[in-house]
Amino acid sequence: MRKPLITALAIAYALLLSSCSPRDFLTRRLAADLIATSETFRAQQQFQLRIGVIANKDYLSPDYLALQHHGWISATISPCPPALAPLPCWDVMLTPSGVDAFQSLLAPGDAGKQSFSIPAAHRELIAITGIAKQGNTADVEFTWRWIPLNEVGAAFYSRDAHYGSTVGFRCYDDGWRLLESSSHSGQPLDEALKNAVPAQ
Repeated sequence: MRKPLITALAIAYALLLSSCSPRDFLTRRLAADLIATSETFRAQQQFQLRIGVIANKDYLSPDYLALQHHGWISATISPCPPALAPLPCWDVMLTPSGVDAFQSLLAPGDAGKQSFSIPAAHRELIAITGIAKQGNTADVEFTWRWIPLNEVGAAFYSRDAHYGSTVGFRCYDDGWRLLESSSHSGQPLDEALKNAVPAQ
């Protein structure tokens, strides 16, 4: 009598487990896995550098000031083309140390160009800090940071700066999914990363 009861309970338990997917329950681990493996989160941050004649507002931007601080660029005052007015304009060039810093990062064929982009950093998920569920939607708060990929990336992206973001999730018939694009509720991941605030 006891053996058929144990067998029936084992079969019922097995059926219960087989009907539940690991994605049926939005845990911090599942949220972390879905965020960290998403294409949007894994996308590398590119740094765009333009040499040659640039506008004064660009030359005085934080990016170009950082390049000057590291000794990677130098510039001389230059006449402004009509599209770059008002005066002054700057003719920007890489210094020898700038050539050393950027040369190995350029894609083949970009060496002679006046504008190019290089991979500078990628994101690292630090922690899921909260999950607020309401029905079949949820807001997930998380912290992340930039990880520089090279010396140039380290000039612009600090490992020490942490950012907080909130992203939307939705429960579908096959489990929870990260919202990668706009929907009726919840913030998609690309917007959550753009709207990141320094973490406390």
